[in-house]
Amino acid sequence: MADYTRLQNGSDVRGVALPGVEGEPVNLTPKAARTILRAFVRWLAEKKGKAPRELTIGVGRDSRLSGPELAAAAMEGISLEGAACRDCAMASTPAMFMSTVLPGFGWDGAVMVTASHLPWNRNGLKFFTSQGGLESGDVRKVLALAGEPFPRRETEGAPEKADLMGAYSAHLREVIIRGVNAGERPLEGFKIAVDAGNGAGGFFARQVLEPLGADISASLYLEPDGHFPNHIPNPEDKAAVASIRQAVLAGGCDLGILFDTDVDRAGAVDRDGRELCRNRLIGLLAAIVAAEAPGSAVVTDSVTSAQLADFLTGRLGLIHRRFKRGYKNVINEGIRLNQEGTPCLLAIETSGHAAMGENYFLDDGAYVAVKLLIQAARLRREGRTLGALLEGLEEPLEAVEYRLPIRAEDFRAYGQQVLEGLEDYANGRPGWQTAPDNCEGLRISFPEEKGWFLLRMSLHDPLMPLNIESSRPGGTQAILDLLRPFLARWKELDLSRLP
Repeated sequence: MADYTRLQNGSDVRGVALPGVEGEPVNLTPKAARTILRAFVRWLAEKKGKAPRELTIGVGRDSRLSGPELAAAAMEGISLEGAACRDCAMASTPAMFMSTVLPGFGWDGAVMVTASHLPWNRNGLKFFTSQGGLESGDVRKVLALAGEPFPRRETEGAPEKADLMGAYSAHLREVIIRGVNAGERPLEGFKIAVDAGNGAGGFFARQVLEPLGADISASLYLEPDGHFPNHIPNPEDKAAVASIRQAVLAGGCDLGILFDTDVDRAGAVDRDGRELCRNRLIGLLAAIVAAEAPGSAVVTDSVTSAQLADFLTGRLGLIHRRFKRGYKNVINEGIRLNQEGTPCLLAIETSGHAAMGENYFLDDGAYVAVKLLIQAARLRREGRTLGALLEGLEEPLEAVEYRLPIRAEDFRAYGQQVLEGLEDYANGRPGWQTAPDNCEGLRISFPEEKGWFLLRMSLHDPLMPLNIESSRPGGTQAILDLLRPFLARWKELDLSRLP
């Protein structure tokens, strides 16, 4: 029997879906997708306490070249187990979750065929119920089930087509109309450029912004194209940011918005071309939250800049919880805080995965864009722009990340030894201040260098990411030089990527 557990990547399934890249053999085949979806139906039936034929499950995909074939195989797997299947065609990942809760839908489960911003030859599966995305333990169970024998069957009925994106877009439009409170066309007079990067995000310009009165004529790459011929659809990609920045400046736009392939992340650019990503995106959303729920908590990931932390707590008066990386980890920590009685409205990774409590703690790039647009429209009445919300936010002068491969066979055990050794090494060393709230790895500050480093294990790969930030020229190199003698002790740690 096939071992599908090798395809697990945290709370997702990911693999190589198309040939063409040397050294990357195809392992996510239509057969694999069909079998995994049969297993998902069985898992979901047990979870819901229903028979498979009582279930309704939706399937959507992004613009990847392998998407149509894998989605067809997924739908066949659902039908083989007797569940009703809904074909959502091109969709966004957040919309697939919303199919489990939107009025008129309320399906038992959903699956999205996507690999986010990964290269064209990759693809994957994300699973949802009305409780949110499956946890890694749930995915592990589904993939284990997929390795068991399945009886031969004929498919029961054809999938029914469903206009999920039409309903989801109408939902987003209604959120904007209510939030701005200025009639049915609240974006009249706004010029907004959307860069979808040839992913699935083009709907936001045409089905959300334009019907509300916005001028979207400066938008780019709205047509889906799985070759991604212009740039990687990724709000962290320099070429993608440069693309939307140029569109905003050349088109005289009020705002630019860019999405990743499946629209669970977003970034933005203001009218002056200033990037509103990473620290600035966190700061903007936190400022919005601070006005709505003063003194509430914000959860961010472990690489949060010290200056951003000061802005969140000092300027905005919020509680800041720095937690371990991984968007599900950050989201789950926000949910946990609420359950413990600490109000938390925002959980966000520096990469742009942002989840808001008012929106099911769903990491939804389109919803993030909606929140920014509502705020921009309100500020325009006062003659201000989004940038006004970031007054007082300082940023590090230098920031670098090095990804150090681990050559040891048991890389997790070796990485843990490195971290334990580093903690001993740092204790009592003059000028080394270990953070009291390390949630992953080890974060150490250096007051003289006005900076810090964080060394941690990668979530999935045999790597140790090393993040260094400093607010003085040459500070990151100085901190690296202080750390280098320790790193040199570890022979299975590949330091060739260090300068």
